[in-house]
Amino acid sequence: MKRLSVVLFAALFTWSTLFAQTDGKRPMTVDDRLAFVEIGNILLSPDGDWVFYSKTELDWDRNGKKTSYYMIPANGGEAIQYIGEAGGESFQFSPDGEYLSFIRPVDDKGQLFLIPTSGGEAIQYSDHKGGIGSCNWAPNGKQIFFTAEEQLSDEEQKEHDLGADPIFIDEGPNGKNEGRWENFWVFNIETKREARITNEGFLTEGFDISPDGNRIVFVARKENRVNEPFRAELYLADVRTKKVKRLTDNNAPESNPLWAPDGKTFIYRAPKREDFYDLTNGYFWIMNPDTGKKRRIESEYYGFTSNITWMPDGKSVLYNEYRKSNQNLYRMEISSGKVAPVTNETGSLVTYAFSKDRKKMVYTFSDFNTPKDIYASSVKKFKPVRLTDANPWIKEKILLGKGQVISWKSKGGMKIEGLFYLPGDYKKGTKLPLILYIHGGPQGVFSNKFECYYSATTMDLHLYTGLGYAILAPNVRGSSGYGDELLRGLIGEVGDGEYIDQMTGIDKLIEEGYVDPDQLGIRGSSWGGVSTSYTITQTQRFKAATIEAGVTNWAAEVGPGFSFDLGLWYIGGKPWSNPEEWRDHSSITHVENITTPALIVHGGEDQTSSVGQSLMLFTAIKDIGKAPVRYIKLPRQGHDIVEPRLSRIMTIEEVKWMQKYIRGIEWEPWKRIKK
Repeated sequence: MKRLSVVLFAALFTWSTLFAQTDGKRPMTVDDRLAFVEIGNILLSPDGDWVFYSKTELDWDRNGKKTSYYMIPANGGEAIQYIGEAGGESFQFSPDGEYLSFIRPVDDKGQLFLIPTSGGEAIQYSDHKGGIGSCNWAPNGKQIFFTAEEQLSDEEQKEHDLGADPIFIDEGPNGKNEGRWENFWVFNIETKREARITNEGFLTEGFDISPDGNRIVFVARKENRVNEPFRAELYLADVRTKKVKRLTDNNAPESNPLWAPDGKTFIYRAPKREDFYDLTNGYFWIMNPDTGKKRRIESEYYGFTSNITWMPDGKSVLYNEYRKSNQNLYRMEISSGKVAPVTNETGSLVTYAFSKDRKKMVYTFSDFNTPKDIYASSVKKFKPVRLTDANPWIKEKILLGKGQVISWKSKGGMKIEGLFYLPGDYKKGTKLPLILYIHGGPQGVFSNKFECYYSATTMDLHLYTGLGYAILAPNVRGSSGYGDELLRGLIGEVGDGEYIDQMTGIDKLIEEGYVDPDQLGIRGSSWGGVSTSYTITQTQRFKAATIEAGVTNWAAEVGPGFSFDLGLWYIGGKPWSNPEEWRDHSSITHVENITTPALIVHGGEDQTSSVGQSLMLFTAIKDIGKAPVRYIKLPRQGHDIVEPRLSRIMTIEEVKWMQKYIRGIEWEPWKRIKK
């Protein structure tokens, strides 16, 4: 930083004496965040010998990202670049491990490609009109099943392209935008011929192929209304007869169907009851599609689960689950529901793939101070082999903050946990400015991990600790990972309950001597933006706020945005049937109370939290005139800010805002240094 004024010089002098550099490391900058290398597309070959993965890096000149692909021995060794610059998506090993399949655009339509795992050129196999959607190998390795959108006739498409393209909202496959029905097809690898399986029209949300290759279980909707996710149902398609059977008919969404090894039943996720009004983290169910009988597996459930995988004997499944701020691999017995941890790491261990015999796994690990990398291990005896070191410069050069989990009692005696970050060179007894970070969702969770996306991230927490701030990231009521009681704690408490959870956490830190009560900031994106805007209508304690992609008037969001949960769970009813509650829980109702300087940020193409919400709040604060306010609308961006240049500008403007109004500093931004 440069000394711009006497005030800035004094501030720098004070903080440099309190926070001396350690080991020659420097604080994090926005360009460090942009330079972060993301690991993805992680697969393990069926024999457990090879790991496929990708690295995604900044491409500043193109204002985007570039991805490269690699194959590495699962027992460690040198990575070999694979596939080439053309890349692809939806990567899968064939069941015998001889091929890697993927989808690559051809004339802007996704087509199926195969490349031998032993090396060679990728070969285009399909030429499906309109392109291929999601796909899965048949267990025998001879076919690939895929979904594809229905296409207009040549004459209809010509008329459409000339402007005959009205959108009949919420009719047929249309939602807020134009949609197309999907159907199932199968592609024969040997003959390179495709055949249609279904001819009904669905909007598919996941499918699996039975072990004998004769049946498809899938989740789909027959309408596309954005605020009716409970319309998702389970279906069964017979590959030979082409007949489709509906397996569920309720008001609760099913997801993640996966055939058991014997092909007689399948497991899936769904709410506790056949009624989405019952808010839970979700349960495992087993269904026999021939009889229609299903059973909810009684077990302990904490939060979000992923990568459900059957053990070969069909007696248990493996899955990732959040439990409080950590994530690990668990095994559940199907008969009893008994759960046992396979791993018990402090941090975020996320499995991505297993060998065919389930004896070996590939996973990533990260924690507060450890960037995500890939590891392999046996499943039975946990012996990690590290395969990548994607961001070594972070450990070598960057002074990271120190994260820890804290807890406190809030309204009604509810126990709340949060992540608390201090600067890496914090001196005990120093009172710091603090920024309260609020997660999205509301069913999100702040966890013990290190990650980076272009919008608010774990790296932003380290960025602020590098500037001398403490950070509190609370898992308030409504968060996932803590069981159904905390998840359901937000019902009837939108705004007020979260506000109390947050402030009791801050008061704990003030009482313990970590935080200067006169230097508080607050920020949040998505539901975090909702909560931030409401919080500053309830208190004048915050000196600065950033509200990103928020909603401030719930009644005005019914229709334009994604708001089904307000009526189902959190407020109840609709604005026309329960108007007083919908008004009272909206920050715009209390906007005249705002005295906190507010920076408002929104993607110009956002349809999750509709962009007009930010303009409404900005106009109100500006017209009332009690607080400084600024609104940054980011062109071409949706709910997440993905363009590097816009992300950089947004972060710099936010830091300037926080520094000015929390600490009285006219802060000079970082100069961009290419990496």
